[in-house]
Amino acid sequence: MATERQMQPISVAEYFKLEENTSGTRYEYVDGYVYMMAGGSFNHDAIKANIQGLIWNLLRKQSRCNIYIFDIKMQVTERRYYYPDVVITCDSRDQGTGDLLKYPRTIFEVLSPSTETMDRRRKMRDYLALPTLEEYFLVDSRVCRVEMYRREAGKWVYYLFGLEDELELASIDLHLSMGEVYEKVHFDPADAEDEGE
Repeated sequence: MATERQMQPISVAEYFKLEENTSGTRYEYVDGYVYMMAGGSFNHDAIKANIQGLIWNLLRKQSRCNIYIFDIKMQVTERRYYYPDVVITCDSRDQGTGDLLKYPRTIFEVLSPSTETMDRRRKMRDYLALPTLEEYFLVDSRVCRVEMYRREAGKWVYYLFGLEDELELASIDLHLSMGEVYEKVHFDPADAEDEGE
């Protein structure tokens, strides 16, 4: 997620131009303010790659759905644009030569100390308001824990998963083991101790 913002608000058109003119740097846009995306940790990138790889391999047989990882900008409102860590869409309008995703079905955000507050508050509020979204996953990068919000009968229901559990992506009829999601991820023992307090 972004770390700093510019001091003066800019228009959406100016934001698009900024991104076009600064290759290699991504920005998120919230109500006129631009936030430069921060780099991730080893664990953050490993988890993101695991999720993307597992789902992509399983989705190969389902041609109607695609998975995108970090490089695709998503419009959540006319004045808010984010870069989810991993997003799945099954809408034909989110395929082809476009570069602005609008109809997500499932979103994963990998939590880190610098992004957790934003992912749990503003982003979650914005994501859960999207009519096409069915599941939102918050994947911890410091301990083996995944939280999920799933739309069920018009309400968002909360689920919590630990190491021995299996993630069910009901929105696309897939299952992932927590062991696979956290493969080759190494935790700091101090973080695990903090969780036990």
